[in-house]
Amino acid sequence: MRRNPQLGMIGFGAIGREVMTALSKLGETSTMKAVLVRPGRDAPNAVHEIGALIETRPQVVLECAGHAAVKEFAAPLLRAGIDVIISSVGVLADDDVRTQLLDAERGGGRALLPAGAIAGLDGLLAARLAGLDEVTYTSFKPPHAWRGTAAEQVLDLNHSEPEREFFAGSAREAALAYPKNVNVGVTIALVGLGMDATRVKLVSSRNVTDPLGRIEASGAFGHFRFDIFARAAADNPKTSALTAYSILQCARLGGALPIAGLCQRRTPASP
Repeated sequence: MRRNPQLGMIGFGAIGREVMTALSKLGETSTMKAVLVRPGRDAPNAVHEIGALIETRPQVVLECAGHAAVKEFAAPLLRAGIDVIISSVGVLADDDVRTQLLDAERGGGRALLPAGAIAGLDGLLAARLAGLDEVTYTSFKPPHAWRGTAAEQVLDLNHSEPEREFFAGSAREAALAYPKNVNVGVTIALVGLGMDATRVKLVSSRNVTDPLGRIEASGAFGHFRFDIFARAAADNPKTSALTAYSILQCARLGGALPIAGLCQRRTPASP
């Protein structure tokens, strides 16, 4: 990936606005050629059709708009030879979506995952080669950050306990049940043991003020635990503000993870 490439973006919500703020601080707003938004929505260099975005010839498009946007727009961009950095990683729990994107890469574009907001992925990749037995990702968020999500259906967000674990299962099950809240868990699954062997726990916690993610792994290599405490985005308590900077950093300087490489057969777990 070229450094400081010409950019495009899908969506202009909390993450998209943070990306533009970062570009402004860097003096690089001119690199954003177009932002794809729905008709009636305002954004810098706004376009309203995928064809119009492709016509601006960005080298990399930053997806910041959710699962539906990945399903609708990522494949046409890849077929046009344009790289796409996907922030809504949870959509990749759907095998059909992953297959569609990998097929579309024949056009020359690459489907990429931003890694910068998740500490420890490099170690997890190494552990995958050395022999990986167990991986668990736990997401701690304050109760108010779970409002407006499926958590409200199974959890009293006014709970008096310091912490309430309300989900424990595979990364695939977590992504299907909480599609907007398990992007990090799906990334960890793709890097490590896969969607069905990776465990995910979701916790409503009064012990944290902003999102805290914990990665735990063990195997022939040994074991490790990483805690990632990142301030929530100003406009969205459900996501980390670091997410926007991770996406932009990967676009500017490289370091994004190719989905194609992560979907290859994994090394068997250690005996």
